[in-house]
Order: sequence, then C-alpha cells, then structure tokens
Amino acid sequence: MSVAAHLEEIGLPLVEEQLAHPTVAGIARGDLDDAVFRSWLEQDYLYLLDYVRVFCRLAWQAPSGHLGDLVDLAHSTFHVELSLHRSLAEPFGADLDNAVKGPACAAYTKFLLDSAADYADGLAALYPCMWGYSTLGARLAENPPADPRYRRWVDTYADPDFAALTRRIAQMIDEADPDPARAEQLFREGMRHELAFWSVP
Repeated sequence: MSVAAHLEEIGLPLVEEQLAHPTVAGIARGDLDDAVFRSWLEQDYLYLLDYVRVFCRLAWQAPSGHLGDLVDLAHSTFHVELSLHRSLAEPFGADLDNAVKGPACAAYTKFLLDSAADYADGLAALYPCMWGYSTLGARLAENPPADPRYRRWVDTYADPDFAALTRRIAQMIDEADPDPARAEQLFREGMRHELAFWSVP
C-alpha cells in the first residue's frame, strides 16, 4: 500500500467524525444557523489565504516535474475556493476583509506553514484538507442540501476537478517517499485540526 493510500485509510474514520459534527451535519441538511456558517466562512477565508502560501512555499522546494502542479493548486485555491467564499460573504453577512484569526485558525495555519519548511512534511500535513474536503464533498453530494447557498459549497468540493487536484497531491506524496511514520503523524495532526476547525464559532 502506498503512503497516500495508507493515509486515506486511517483518515476515513476521522472523516466520519467530521460528518457527525453539528456544523457539517447542518450544512448537509441545509439548516445550519447563518451565524455559525458566517463565523466559519470568515475563519476559513483567512485559512485559505495561508493555504495558498503553503503551496507557494512547497513549490519553491518541488521537483521541476511538480512545480506546475503546486502552482495549479495555489491558483485553484486563490481563484476558485476564495472566490466561493467571497460570493457567499454577502448572503451570510460575512466581513471577510476585517475578520481576525481565532485560535483554531491560527493554530492550524501555523502547523501548515511550519510543516511546509520541509517538502515531504508539508505535503503530508496539507493532505487532510485536500483529501478531507474532496471526500466530504463527495459524501454530501449524495444527498445535497436544498438551500442553494450550501448546495454551492457542496458542489465546489464534490467537483471532479477538485478530486483530480487531490490525486495530484497523493502522487506527490508517494514520489516524495516520506518516512511513513512521520507522514502518518503529520496527517493525523492535520485531521485533528480539521475537526477542531468546524467548532470555530
């Protein structure tokens, strides 16, 4: 089993924990309180700005064959995910420009940026976000929420193009040939941050 496949295997129960979280369950039903999603949206916007920086830091270290992949990932995050957040800001009354990082966001982004000082470590650390959201999106799309605002959110992460970007990260992880125990440690820590982030409000 490849390293990335092993990480996905141990990650599945942790995705189930996220699906059971009240915030994710509310998105799935389409009845999450607007104030909760507004707070999450503001924090995730700040998170994604640093996520772009993580990709850029890894691109500086990447083999030439994957430089374009990381540029594509940074571009997609900046132009697709952040655009989604900006388009949802008004319907939820979010103030993205004046948002301030809360403890969960600050801890997670510090973990990612610190991990990205090493190429293989950085890939393992960010995989919970890429793979986790792709997996969540696919699961939620099986019975999408009726509320069009939440439906747009689900559709973004259930998109096959997003899944393709996730597979690129898996390939890069395996080619980086990380120490499996180290990769698992970082992946588990990232998944813990992912779960904590849903409790941002």
